[in-house]
Amino acid sequence: MDHNDYIKAAYRSILRSDFAEAITLFEKAIAASPDDAEVRYRCSITYARSGMLVKALEHVRAAVKLDGEKPEYRLHLQHLQALQFVQEAKKLLEDEVTETHNPYHPVTLLKEAIALDPLYGDAYVWLAIAHSRMNEHVQAIAALKEVMSLHPDDNGLRQLMKDLQKSLQKYIQ
Repeated sequence: MDHNDYIKAAYRSILRSDFAEAITLFEKAIAASPDDAEVRYRCSITYARSGMLVKALEHVRAAVKLDGEKPEYRLHLQHLQALQFVQEAKKLLEDEVTETHNPYHPVTLLKEAIALDPLYGDAYVWLAIAHSRMNEHVQAIAALKEVMSLHPDDNGLRQLMKDLQKSLQKYIQ
């Protein structure tokens, strides 16, 4: 089979929700045509949708290196990098031993994530949580207002805003 046959088979696998098989087929397409940026990009998307961020980043970086002119490749790379920063920040925030790391490091990571992908709502939510944990409630509310402007009908965000406002009131008193 040539690489186009592998790609067609990969899409048939995706339609059957067999993402593991799709990834295997995309990898075979890449082996058959390693300089095809589009196949790398499509493989990256499939890895990302399967929760395999490291492999997704590997393939989108290769796609950008092969053809850096396509904006969709760069946007996908930026989104995945933002996702990686958010995951790292979440891990730091969920870590029980807060004394072992700089409490502002998660904030820095989350701001970098937002700079890379300003539409990535989770980055704003985690930024609000990070600020709140450092008793920076005004900044937390500001971050939450940003994400609420992206998702105005999200009831969970409204509840989080109420909780942050209560925390601010308690902190002021």
